[in-house]
Amino acid sequence: MKTIRIGTGAGFQGDRIEPAVDLAERGELDYLVFECLGERTIALAQQARIADPSGGYDPNLERRMRAILPICARNGTRIVSNMGAANPLAAAERTIAIARDLGLTGLKVAAVTGDDVTGIIGRSVLDETRAPAAELGDRLVSANAYIGVTGLIDALSAGADVVICGRASDPTLFLAPLMHEFGWAPDDVTRLGRGTLVGHMLECAAQVTGGYFADPGKKDVTGLAQVGYPFAEVSADGTAVLSKLPGTGGRISVASCTEQLLYEIHDPARYLQPDVVADFSGVCFNEIGPDSIAMSGADGASATGFLKVSVGYLDGWIGEGQISYAGANCVARGNMAISLMRERLTPYTDSLMEQRGELIGVNSVWPAATATSQPTEVRMRYAARCSDAETARMIGEEVEGLYLAGPAGGGGVTKGVRVCLAIASTLLPASQVTMHVEMMEVQNETA
Repeated sequence: MKTIRIGTGAGFQGDRIEPAVDLAERGELDYLVFECLGERTIALAQQARIADPSGGYDPNLERRMRAILPICARNGTRIVSNMGAANPLAAAERTIAIARDLGLTGLKVAAVTGDDVTGIIGRSVLDETRAPAAELGDRLVSANAYIGVTGLIDALSAGADVVICGRASDPTLFLAPLMHEFGWAPDDVTRLGRGTLVGHMLECAAQVTGGYFADPGKKDVTGLAQVGYPFAEVSADGTAVLSKLPGTGGRISVASCTEQLLYEIHDPARYLQPDVVADFSGVCFNEIGPDSIAMSGADGASATGFLKVSVGYLDGWIGEGQISYAGANCVARGNMAISLMRERLTPYTDSLMEQRGELIGVNSVWPAATATSQPTEVRMRYAARCSDAETARMIGEEVEGLYLAGPAGGGGVTKGVRVCLAIASTLLPASQVTMHVEMMEVQNETA
């Protein structure tokens, strides 16, 4: 029976590159997938493209492609990635240039576009604001639909060795190659559900091989400094075996797989995707060897006909300052600093959209928490979202003023101001989103 071996080269934009190189070298892969986009990442990329029309793609694309293109070309491994971010065409053109520089004549690269729906999103009501996107006016930065498999499959069918897209559903990056290779029909919801499970289990890279899972003394994982990325051996019926390379660090277990299965899904029986509503309620994991887990039991139902759209917009400025206090009574001194900040900022209430003071190590994650024992040090952080940049700058300046006008023993002040890029969501009929594929090829240079 035909099987396809598909691996993960990245689970987010800043992921390590070395495990992807190792997987490309030794994994005997048919496909290597780089999943590098988050909700805010695509909006930040749109800002970068506005500033520089030739930019807006993953800043690590150059390093990744130079590291893995020669290996994948040699081994016949095809690459699928959303590193195109806000500018898949520019990303594809840069990949062609890198391939040409590496002497990879004949390499075919496809840019898949169509996820940018900024021009048609105006009437859509945002879940968070309950108002049409058009009311954001010039504060609207981006609107990107989570596309499905169509454009990706078209690119693979056209012979692309590298497929680069923008915003796509994370599992879609894995589902598309499986549908292409096995010839799964768009209405074969059981296999699409199983393929979505494969993608969901692989999409976060080391998160299923022990990263983000490790908890010393409770869930011990060894070798994370050399953690291996996962790959799956997928059969034509959609069942799969999840593994990592021998000699790499980390751990794949039923427990790590179960945590990944439940990651970022609301209802396991109805995981909404562009091409299928996946049903993970019957999924079974069976350990069949060291770091080797058989996956089965996923199913699916027809897709909803709608695509989620992530909308990025400007929502003020964030000003922040931090200062440390150590030694006896440090919590009381940190709380005193917070009180002084609130008092100092009272005259600027009209410009403060929201504000918070916290003691890192005491109540920054759980605001209602109190110290159960006296720590030896705390770091006070004060931040505010402001309607203007000048007020935002004042936040850090006021924290710095605590050096000599605040509690005893403060030190290590840091401060900063940044634009607040907010994210909202809405739905768009899938019929309104049209995908386009542009093929490029590294040509022989003639004298």
